[in-house]
Amino acid sequence: MSSHHRSFDRLDRAITEWMARYGIVLLRISLGITFFWFGFLKFFPGLSPAQGLATETIRLLTFDIVTPGVSIYLLATWETVIGIGLIFGVYLRAILFLLFLQMLGTLTPLVLFPADAFTRLPYAPTLEGQYIIKNLVLISAGLVVGATVRGGKLKAEPEATTSA
Repeated sequence: MSSHHRSFDRLDRAITEWMARYGIVLLRISLGITFFWFGFLKFFPGLSPAQGLATETIRLLTFDIVTPGVSIYLLATWETVIGIGLIFGVYLRAILFLLFLQMLGTLTPLVLFPADAFTRLPYAPTLEGQYIIKNLVLISAGLVVGATVRGGKLKAEPEATTSA
């Protein structure tokens, strides 16, 4: 092995070890910041681009029991609590339960309001549809954080093999 290759290998291992050491905590905190930010915006009517679709979804799912005027503040509080819990790493099992429950609700407009979520169903999402679809990344991030809450270890993907 050449010295150039050994230097690259040492650097690659050091970077990988750093990512393994700090990746989960940074993922948890960045997920928390996202939830806190999006939730906090909902306390100020008109600032959240998801407000209308979110409140209509809640209204429909609660059979008109929870009005949009109330639901926006409930959702704001819910998301803000998730954000704070993730940022500070407290009550993570309960916080992740709230996150997954909330994410289930965020995906329902794709079914309940497809005309609002797509310009051409199912492949051309509106801006609101894109906002909803990005939640797949948040769900996956929650799964990764959740996998480590009780001391679980992540399993590495098998390395891809290349044919020469």
